[in-house]
Amino acid sequence: MTGIAMPQPDPGILARRDEIIAGLSRIVPGEGVISSEDERRAFETDALTAYRRMPLAVVLPSTTEQAAEVLAYLAREGVPMVPRGAGTSLAGGALPQEDAVVIGVSKMAQVLDVDLPNRTIRVQSGITNLGVSAAIAHEGFFYAPDPSSQLACTIAGNISMNSGGAHCLKYGVTTNNLLGVKFVTLQGEIVEIGGDAMDAAGLDLLGLICGSEGQFGLVTEATLRILPMAEGARPILFGFPSSEEAGACVAAVLGAGIVPVAIEFMDKIAIDICEDFAHAGYPREAGALLIVEVEGSPAEIDEQLARIGAIAETHGATSARQAKTAAEAAAIWKGRKSAFGAMGRISDYICMDGTIPTGRLPEILARITEICDAAGLKVANIFHAGDGNLHPLVLYDMNDPVSLAKAEIAGEDILRACVEVGGCLTGEHGVGIEKRELMSVQFNAVELAQMMRVKRAFDPDWLMNPSKVFPLGLRQAETLQAAE
Repeated sequence: MTGIAMPQPDPGILARRDEIIAGLSRIVPGEGVISSEDERRAFETDALTAYRRMPLAVVLPSTTEQAAEVLAYLAREGVPMVPRGAGTSLAGGALPQEDAVVIGVSKMAQVLDVDLPNRTIRVQSGITNLGVSAAIAHEGFFYAPDPSSQLACTIAGNISMNSGGAHCLKYGVTTNNLLGVKFVTLQGEIVEIGGDAMDAAGLDLLGLICGSEGQFGLVTEATLRILPMAEGARPILFGFPSSEEAGACVAAVLGAGIVPVAIEFMDKIAIDICEDFAHAGYPREAGALLIVEVEGSPAEIDEQLARIGAIAETHGATSARQAKTAAEAAAIWKGRKSAFGAMGRISDYICMDGTIPTGRLPEILARITEICDAAGLKVANIFHAGDGNLHPLVLYDMNDPVSLAKAEIAGEDILRACVEVGGCLTGEHGVGIEKRELMSVQFNAVELAQMMRVKRAFDPDWLMNPSKVFPLGLRQAETLQAAE
């Protein structure tokens, strides 16, 4: 392990491993329990691959009822639990502990109901994000949130982290498109929260669960809002001499009252790496680019792009290229959607996830460069510029502990800078273990204590996704206080 601390496993739980596995196997027979070391290794990390821990076991329930039995059994036995979708978390949200059982939802991936008149779809939470849109595309509908990992990431993980994506500037993030869930408590109770309507009666427990990072229980089903596809959509590429000029253009477009479907940003390093991979026609000569997509009728698209083009020109744009065909549009988005994977071909990286007011983009981009230059590290900026959700990729060498330590410190400094300008620590990746110790930078002691009271109301013994979100020192102090 590196700089992020994890608690030592409970030797009493480790000693009962065989007994616990046997109990799980009675609930989920056959291939539903994974216990061999080789098979468990696939679950020892998530997309924050610098950190690894081998779980005690892995259980894959195939029904909500099985999941309820599993949670109740593990809670009675005092065994920590780590819910897991596809393991695409970039913040260590699905990192296990040696004394914890991973509960995966991959066997629950069915579409349960489609209601086109009311524009809803009900799915099991293990279905992939892209799988939801694929199930309704032939009817002319789609599911709006589209994280870059949408080919693999699950709806369960999207709900846990309140995921966003490139097109959420116009359509919102997961919480804006989530209507209801089937939720399993640690007592094994199955609860329906929300429903088919846009606004359910009672307390907004749905808003509490969405973005809770698996701290309260397990979501096994979800009712989602679906939307009719637009008449048409067209992306345009703008090249700029510098990141600061591109950032100023974003603020000007939004300040003019224009709401594109998406505004995506890449700097010089990202342009070259993504172009090498996708061959999308990105302007290599540019210091930064924006991908701006608008939608509507052909006349509406032309009018919006003309206004955006005029703003870009006044902010120093050196090139502009509209996609003329569906293939060209797909290539432009392929480069952006595969950016993190393309970057991984040439370097290890830590992907940060701070958010800022869009008017502060030029300032914060300059600050990111200063921080990484001072650390002697390269940084590639690829992010959702339209809603100020930054994804600077701090490049490092995983085989060099000093390099990793520098990257971690630089990442922390970037997030501190985001908070200082009025932003926050995370936009869609969650806190996980990555930002856990920075929570006290954004929240004071009273605010953190209130959040921890909510956690304890759902999970009094702190068994669900332990060692995530809350600083370990506060967690330990809270435990002692509760015991007294």
